[in-house]
Amino acid sequence: MLVVGLTGGIGSGKSTVSAALAERGAVIIDADVIHRQNMAPGGRVHDVVLARFGTVDRPTLAGIVFNDANALADLNALTHPAVGAVIAERLAEEAATDHVVVLDIPLLVESRSAYPLAGVIVVDAPTEVALQRLVDQRGMALEDARSRVAAQASREDRLAQADFVIDNSGSVEQLAAEVDRCWTWIESLSA
Repeated sequence: MLVVGLTGGIGSGKSTVSAALAERGAVIIDADVIHRQNMAPGGRVHDVVLARFGTVDRPTLAGIVFNDANALADLNALTHPAVGAVIAERLAEEAATDHVVVLDIPLLVESRSAYPLAGVIVVDAPTEVALQRLVDQRGMALEDARSRVAAQASREDRLAQADFVIDNSGSVEQLAAEVDRCWTWIESLSA
């Protein structure tokens, strides 16, 4: 098993890159998907989040935590260990394989040392491009988009942790070429 991390700020195109890497044969372990499963009724953190915040509705929670640093810290303390536990279980399942495993983790810069990574891929886009995507593609208000960007590691901090950078400031075709270049890099890690 070869494990690489994949991260990028909100609106960077990380999910698009993750899907493209899956098409090339990577096994994707997506922290956002795990988080949603854990928050669903019967999930690992549903009841404790509901007890703390009175809701598990994502937009409502976002409105609370992205405007209150203490609430965000509380939510992270409740949810991150459960996500980490599922990631550890999935890595254990893959341990004896020769698969390329991509840990798709938005907050990887903040938690890199928790995982056995051969390298970190950062999907990068200028902040203004990311903000425009959030407004145009997700229908966010600009101020909401800005508060979510501000709650994450800075672009500079992510780039400082990168072993490989995918530039997603251009066209769909340019992104495909960047993913091809990245896949070649990943293959070189296992050589």
